[in-house]
Amino acid sequence: MASIWVLLSPWIPYFFSFIAFLLLLEQISYLKKKRFLPGPTLVFPFLGNVIPLVTNPTKFWDLQSALAKSTGHGLSVNYIIGKFILYIHSTDLSHKVFANVRPDAFHLIGHPFGKKLFGEHNLIYMFGQEHKDLRRRIAPNFTPKALGTYIDIQQRIIIKYFKSWLDEASKSPNTPIPLRLLCRDMNLDTSQTVFVGPYLDGESRKRFNVDYNYFNVGLMKLPVDLPGFAFRNARLAVGRLVDTLSVCVEQSLNKMKNEEEPTCLIDFWMQENLREINEANINGLQKPFQYTNKELGGYLFDFLFAAQDASTSALLWAIVLLDSHPQVLEKVRLEVAKFWSPESEQPLTAEMLREMKYLEAVAREIIRIRAPATMVPHIAGEEFRLTEDYVIPKGTIVFPSVFDSSFQGFPEAEKFDPDRFMEERQEERVYKKNFLAFGAGPHACVGQKYAINHLMLFIAMFTALIDFKRHKTDGCDDISYIPTIAPKDDCKVFLAHRCTR
Repeated sequence: MASIWVLLSPWIPYFFSFIAFLLLLEQISYLKKKRFLPGPTLVFPFLGNVIPLVTNPTKFWDLQSALAKSTGHGLSVNYIIGKFILYIHSTDLSHKVFANVRPDAFHLIGHPFGKKLFGEHNLIYMFGQEHKDLRRRIAPNFTPKALGTYIDIQQRIIIKYFKSWLDEASKSPNTPIPLRLLCRDMNLDTSQTVFVGPYLDGESRKRFNVDYNYFNVGLMKLPVDLPGFAFRNARLAVGRLVDTLSVCVEQSLNKMKNEEEPTCLIDFWMQENLREINEANINGLQKPFQYTNKELGGYLFDFLFAAQDASTSALLWAIVLLDSHPQVLEKVRLEVAKFWSPESEQPLTAEMLREMKYLEAVAREIIRIRAPATMVPHIAGEEFRLTEDYVIPKGTIVFPSVFDSSFQGFPEAEKFDPDRFMEERQEERVYKKNFLAFGAGPHACVGQKYAINHLMLFIAMFTALIDFKRHKTDGCDDISYIPTIAPKDDCKVFLAHRCTR
């Protein structure tokens, strides 16, 4: 052992010198990419500022936003696990990113380490004509007929969960109930039933819920792909979830081949796919597409991911904002009462929702002032000139902030004011470019009407059926990342029956 040490000891100074040289190169590379933009001057080797990001994401992103606003460029930088990141506060520059999603510019990634988590073949990573064709085939999932079918499903599930919440509240009327996990469970049930309907049995749903929780936890953890780590559990869970959804695709396809009536989103999708295939056969053309069941299962998972956490966030902020603005709550209740009574046996319909203009304005204002997914991460596939004096280096992870955009342009943007979305004010048209909660460009959310309907339906029924009051504590309404944003206290409320049903 001593002889080995004697042999190695002359090389030890060279080894540490080499390590120091690599660390110096890392700092120089970072500073070269940073240039004149605000951000940390020196970064911790390799890890960068990942520890502050994971331990307190709200503080981390608030600081990036403040740094970006501190100069006229609307940009700030940082360094996370060997990755140079660029934060975009400016609405115009965010649009520039959204409009240039293509192989030689920006690639939408959904998560800083999304490809490893979601897999290579995923709707969010698609480009060009292939992506356009898939979005065209998805469109029939969100026709008025399809949305009407979903509203019936959503309503039944929402009422079921309201009853369980009220039962729990009645046992301890003086104890507030945290709604975040309850809303999440309700939304997971709603999404599963709307998207794959009868094709998930009770046991499959239980396994699905466990795996989705693994996925959700892994999103906010260090990207360590080793056994026992949350990120590895999340990645494996995604594979199992996609496999489960693939089976649902096959069952739906068989049902639609028998020309049965669609009862969920995958049915509408398979019905349209079969129609396109039959049309091609009649005209003697080749099969217009080649999607495997597993690919379609992956696309369904994309829908679930997009709908689940963002929707939970929106519902929680709806409760927070309506509680703190009683005059808005009263106007909502009056409008809902004009079209629907919880005392009647008639369900709330898509036609009724379309008539509730103020309710829709409230839903849009909630999403504007508390955009659920605050940023939409992209990666620069090549160098890209973002401004006259700054070129984004290849490999940079770019974070356009849709949250910050919501507070630009709009008059009194910090104020919760649903009237701004009423036709008389026309702010939605005038400041359309600042309303980026559903994204923009080729990857704008294809299911945004479904999302708005779900939020409207929840608000209409919650306010009509339930009396609620926030449990106010210091900082309870502060923003927490989970990974979408939610009230810091998990939205604790006192609930009571408003009427019987």
